[in-house]
Amino acid sequence: MNVMTRQAIGYVFPPHHMQVEAGRLRFFAKAIGETDPAYANETAARATGYSALPVPPTFLFCLEMERPDPFGWLAELGLDLGRILHGEQTFTYHALAFAGDTLHFEAKITDSYEKKGGTLRFLVKDAIVRNQNRVHIADLRTVLVHRSG
Repeated sequence: MNVMTRQAIGYVFPPHHMQVEAGRLRFFAKAIGETDPAYANETAARATGYSALPVPPTFLFCLEMERPDPFGWLAELGLDLGRILHGEQTFTYHALAFAGDTLHFEAKITDSYEKKGGTLRFLVKDAIVRNQNRVHIADLRTVLVHRSG
């Protein structure tokens, strides 16, 4: 049964948490071509005023995808992963996160709509990210597009 309609709104993902590892931050910074030494060198990060290596802006998307069975929810909603496109990703930051932090992700589907006469169906997933001290780090928004067949 495909509930890729307004019925999907309110679907709540199981919360999950991830610890931010310095080695992964260094690797990610290198992969995205980040040249600021504060993202790869702890001494440079501290000299900049950070307590540890800062989390690069889009790294939170990677951590969110590390939930157990990150695409299992699509099947629960009756959607075929092979027909999914990643339409949009936005990040709204409220505080910095650093190596050593444990980040908690709480996500749910907040909107669902159609275009092209129902050929394209859109799902909006919003996530709130907080650190181990419950500090609100960021809001993530993902828009997925399901192409009907």
